[in-house]
This record gives sequence, C-alpha cells and structure tokens, in this order.
Amino acid sequence: MLLAISASIIVVVVLLWEIGWPVLAERVARWRARRARIEVDGYDPGRERRAEQRARTLLRSCVNEEEWAMYRDLGFIRVWGGLAEGPLRDRDGHGAPYAYLVYPHKPIVAYLPQTRRLLSEYCVTFPDETRPYGSARLPDSDDVLAKWMALTGDERRIIASANMHLPGRQVDPKQVRRDLWRLGQWEQERLRDHRRGAGSVPAP
Repeated sequence: MLLAISASIIVVVVLLWEIGWPVLAERVARWRARRARIEVDGYDPGRERRAEQRARTLLRSCVNEEEWAMYRDLGFIRVWGGLAEGPLRDRDGHGAPYAYLVYPHKPIVAYLPQTRRLLSEYCVTFPDETRPYGSARLPDSDDVLAKWMALTGDERRIIASANMHLPGRQVDPKQVRRDLWRLGQWEQERLRDHRRGAGSVPAP
C-alpha cells in the first residue's frame, strides 16, 4: 500500500516537473535577458537622485544666499520683476512692482507682493537634451535654475515666448496664496534672526 502511494507521488511530481519546467525556464531566461540589457545599457537606478543632487549644488552656486535658503526651506524661489522696464503695467500705464514665484515643473506665477493678487501664469519648459538619458524632464533644481536664469537674464523674452494663462489654469491659487503666506512668515523669521544676531554682544 505504502509502495503504491509512493509510486503515485513520484509520478505526480514527475508530471508536474515536465509541465512546469518549460514555464520556469522561460521566465528565468526573460529575467536574465532583462538584466543583461540593463547592464549593457548602463542603467543606474540612482542616476535621477544623483542628478538632482548635482542640480541643487549648481543652483546654490548661481543664486544668492536668500534665494537658495528660500528654495531649500520652501521649495520655490521668488524673482522680482523689472518694475518700469518689465512687461507688467498698472492701470495708469506705469511700471508696477511685481514678482514671480518659480516652482519646479510648474508654470511661473506672477503676482503683486503688496496685495498678493495673482496676475497670470507663464508656462515654459526646458527639456533635458542630454544623451543617452535625455527625457522630457530636467531634475527639479535644474528646472528652477533654468527659469531663474531666463527671468533674471532676459525677462521680456521669456515672458513674451511663454504661454500665458489666467491664474488657476495649472497651479492651484489656494496653494499659491498659502505659499505667499509661508514666504511672509519665513521672511519675518529671518528678519528676527538677523536682528537677534545683530544685537548680540561678541565675547571678549
């Protein structure tokens, strides 16, 4: 009886092996092919992270200390507009003080700092043209740096070439207003820190 059961089990195992082995072999072969292709192409899963680290280093070397701290702490940079020479005018035709919020991979948002009124969104893109890993997206900090350079280098040109939309087309106005409030709180805290530092007496 035991011998018959053992023989039946062996037969079942052999049949399962005959059926399952081709499927298992095919899956192993596909896994090896994918791994070989990845190794040949030189793909590195940490490439994006290292690219962003390099981009942050470059951004920090280009912007001023306040702008870098703003990006580091808040995730965006404010760029002041060109006043009378800039593209925005008030109702009397005079240059009005205005500024931009520069986010990674979002439109540039123009606003009036005095009232926090949102003026418009300017959609610009800077694709990554590097090879062999070129893609539609730059690292976050490279995208911010490209917009910062465009605004500080030739504001009129970048604004004229951008796709302009009313506020709220792509960036949530509530989020922008929260960011403006955060920016105000951040600036007040920096001012308090500066005053405390200026009022301290150096040790003899």
